[in-house]
Amino acid sequence: MTDPRPRSAPPVSGTQPQEADVLRHMLRSAGYLKALAFSALVGILVSLAAFWFLAALHELEHVLWTDLPEAMGRDTPPWWWPLPLLLFAGTAVGLIATHLPGAGGHVPASGLHTEGASPTALPGVVFAAVASLPFGAVLGPEAPLIALGSGLALLFRNLAQAPATPQSNALLGAAGAAAAVSAIFGNPLVAAVLLIEVAGVGGPQLFAVMLPAMLSTGIGALVFTGLGRWTGLETGDLTLKLYAQAPRLDLADVAWTLVIAVALAAAVHPLLAVARRIAAYVKSARHLVRTVQCALGAAVCACLYALITGRSPGEVASSGQATLAALAADPHAWGVGVLLAVLLFKGAAYALCLGSLRGGPVFPALFLGAAVGVLLAPLPGLGFVPAMAAGMAATAASTLRLPVSSAVLVILLLGSSAMMPVVILAAVVAFVVTELLPPGDTAPP
Repeated sequence: MTDPRPRSAPPVSGTQPQEADVLRHMLRSAGYLKALAFSALVGILVSLAAFWFLAALHELEHVLWTDLPEAMGRDTPPWWWPLPLLLFAGTAVGLIATHLPGAGGHVPASGLHTEGASPTALPGVVFAAVASLPFGAVLGPEAPLIALGSGLALLFRNLAQAPATPQSNALLGAAGAAAAVSAIFGNPLVAAVLLIEVAGVGGPQLFAVMLPAMLSTGIGALVFTGLGRWTGLETGDLTLKLYAQAPRLDLADVAWTLVIAVALAAAVHPLLAVARRIAAYVKSARHLVRTVQCALGAAVCACLYALITGRSPGEVASSGQATLAALAADPHAWGVGVLLAVLLFKGAAYALCLGSLRGGPVFPALFLGAAVGVLLAPLPGLGFVPAMAAGMAATAASTLRLPVSSAVLVILLLGSSAMMPVVILAAVVAFVVTELLPPGDTAPP
């Protein structure tokens, strides 16, 4: 039987209030409206801070890896260039982790999270990021940005002498972190989705609901598109016709996507387990010495790559954000040997930096996935774009264990929704395989 009450009617006395009533009551409360207004102000202030933080990192990296080698009369850094830079990075991070509050931020081997960011930890987070990222750490800036955004939001709240409650801490911390993350990804939607998953809103039930939904939409998009192509019939199209045609997906792309997703999930899992063991090794004793050891190990990986391939050591060092753009723009410039070498040495340096320095895991994972995609693109029926899309989605989902955020981020990077079915399939399959694999050692807090 149907409920005779109209949807707008209040619930019957004695029953639980409807979710709409709860939400309406919350939106009308003065405390929540003040929190929204303060979050808007936080968004402005945090975005300004994030912009200058990222600009400073970019300029310092350009000076260290471009301007100084050019001043020496070289087009690219010499093979030994990462050694002094990462020696400094390891020493600085080791000292910061030992002597400053917050230990310079959380160990990136533990993944992304919003916990532990406080105003007192901000100096250590900023100094550790500046000492790590421009000097060649194989990490991205997203983790320090999350800590910076949430810490600044709470600092502004304290300066404004606003009341501090667990709810306000969570709201403002999430607002500040989202504003900061949107600066690096250039899209507020990605930041919002990422923070929802990172903060664990909904717990395991979120993934239990989202995975079937993502999988069904991905497969449904393939079937729907295929029927239109095979029958020649039209149902109406809301897609804008752009000047460049995206490649069409076919059955071979889908089949190879599943293979790539499973293989990359199986490969990324032990790499992250090694990173967690390195983190435990660094923390167990002699924090400074062992941090320097790991940083120099990453530098040796970059040096060996440069000596073997004759290319720039910067392709292994640093986050890989710029190298990813170069790889996507001209994948034919990367031979099979170079791709194998960059996967081997950057993967090893990535694990060492995840366990010792400070930064985020996103961009190196995306680059490794894209490199695998380019390496496998010559397989029968597979193309460069679908292979790169599947590779990036699989490594991102396996590394972050955030399937929705990974899919949204990769689609944003591709600049087109044409590869959305492949991206969704790769993210879901890689996430499921990763979760089903035996859990490894957890990273130290």
